[in-house]
Amino acid sequence: MKRIRKPFTSINAKIAIIFMLLLLATIEIVGAYFTRQLEQNSVESFETSIQIPNLISNQIATQLNKNNAKKANKQLNRIVSNYSNDAINDITVVDSKSVIRSVSNVNDQGTIGQRATNSDIKKVLTSGRQISKIINDNGKYMIQISPLNIGNGPNTIVGVIVVKAGMQSVFNNIHRVSFLFLTASLVAATLGAGVALVIARAITKPIEEMKDQALRISNGDYSGHVKVYANDEMGELARAFNILSVRIERSQEVSDSERRRLDNVLMHMTDGVIATDRHGNITIINETALNFLDKTENEVKGEPITQLLGLKEVTIQDLMSTQQELIVTANANTHDELILHADFSLIQRVTGFVSGLICVLHDITEQQKNENEQRQFVSNVSHELRTPLTSLRAYVEALNDGAWKNENIAPQFLGVIQNETERMIRMINDLLNLSRMDRGVVKMDLEWVNLNDFLSHILNRFDMMLKNDGVKKYKIRRIFPHQALWVEIDTDKMMQVIDNIMNNAIKYSPDGGLITIRLLQTHKHVILSVSDQGLGIPRKDLSRIFDRFYRVDKARSRKQGGTGLGLAISKEIVEAHHGKIWADSSEGNGSTFYISIPYEKMSEEGDMWDEV
Repeated sequence: MKRIRKPFTSINAKIAIIFMLLLLATIEIVGAYFTRQLEQNSVESFETSIQIPNLISNQIATQLNKNNAKKANKQLNRIVSNYSNDAINDITVVDSKSVIRSVSNVNDQGTIGQRATNSDIKKVLTSGRQISKIINDNGKYMIQISPLNIGNGPNTIVGVIVVKAGMQSVFNNIHRVSFLFLTASLVAATLGAGVALVIARAITKPIEEMKDQALRISNGDYSGHVKVYANDEMGELARAFNILSVRIERSQEVSDSERRRLDNVLMHMTDGVIATDRHGNITIINETALNFLDKTENEVKGEPITQLLGLKEVTIQDLMSTQQELIVTANANTHDELILHADFSLIQRVTGFVSGLICVLHDITEQQKNENEQRQFVSNVSHELRTPLTSLRAYVEALNDGAWKNENIAPQFLGVIQNETERMIRMINDLLNLSRMDRGVVKMDLEWVNLNDFLSHILNRFDMMLKNDGVKKYKIRRIFPHQALWVEIDTDKMMQVIDNIMNNAIKYSPDGGLITIRLLQTHKHVILSVSDQGLGIPRKDLSRIFDRFYRVDKARSRKQGGTGLGLAISKEIVEAHHGKIWADSSEGNGSTFYISIPYEKMSEEGDMWDEV
């Protein structure tokens, strides 16, 4: 597919634009200089044309030097009125005392005898030098102030003559010439642009063909060749390009073959593989390693392997010198945390030069997790059994020492022994149940049950226990929908789950507390919640309350006879029903346990749940 170029980005266009810009710059520089000279010459010529002849200026100076001002003014008016110059608009004669003595404009006769306020007149009277200025006053005018002298002495200035002449015709001629020059420049630039395009096209056509061939080669097409137009430098370049194309094709075939072989090996490996250069920067990484580290290839290419694997205290020199095996944690403190075994080896050439490292990552997360769980399980079981066994041994020793003869103490000791024995039996039974669930040998006896009636039956039993047992007072509030919710469950096992959660709510609720049971229907699930007003569960413990033998308050749990396995069994049972169990709580504000069970709407015409 041919790539679309943006305007003015091709060499052809650039050469034409540069040529045209150079032409325009040359024309404009010449034009600016020509226009400036034309304007300067025109102004100088105009300034010369309005110069008062010496004969007239001498006559005016002679009259200004006379003592009879009235008679002299008449002669001045006659001289000024008789002088004719089409370019001059007004002539004003001012004596050495800055008094206006004569004007050529009839409308300005009233100013005769007044003092002239123009500062330029005073400058000319003082310096004796002519001043010419161009001003804009309803059009462009030139004001020329010339001194009038009698003799050649230093104090011979008797006045000045002020000439005002319109220059609009001069500037109109300059603008007309400038416009003609601009038009000629545009025509020349247009013709120059056309010539530049033709020349640029002839120069860049072989280059463009080589560029197209290079693009085809980059896309893997080596079939085309560059046409040789002449035996000049461009022709030699085209021949060299064709030879290079053939050699690249052969090299690419060998490289592709090796690359495919390596990619197939890396792709089908279950372990992650990372290759680096001799500086420890990543050059190759397979898909398995990217999945382990939750990265993309673009993110890790060129990154130091020590940084990628989080090896803060290990340098690349350490890895190359020892090739030690390391345990690496990827995605730490997240749901996707992995424990990886990293094995390093050197990439060496025949000469012994080390050109990089190979790192093989093996996922040992499950293995480590199982080992940790086994160690934790053995530790927990040992701890849980040691406490009652220690208590049993103490009481048995006391009985052996003669306490059995005491009619008051012996029954108490035997009662403790019986309670501890029953607690160990319950714990072992719970462990057996969990073991069977883990091995998947527990059979689920599923049946369709009206969940509203099922929960009411269980809660009625707790209400009856409340009436018969006055040790602890509590209230049970039920919030159920009016619609019957039919679910497929194992009633015995689900009753065990609800009993466990209700017992926990009663145990950890204060006397007189309220326990709220809600039943909520969503689109595909039924959610049961049990809320109490107890001490609550700290946030840090919420994620572990369903672990085996885990207790938030260990001393209180043992005192109340708990084994630490109830919630773990409940979780196994709920998940066996393809459901989910979780808790929400904050310390001091009570706890709420949720059970979500899959639900599908069905007709209520079937058999109703039978009372247990």
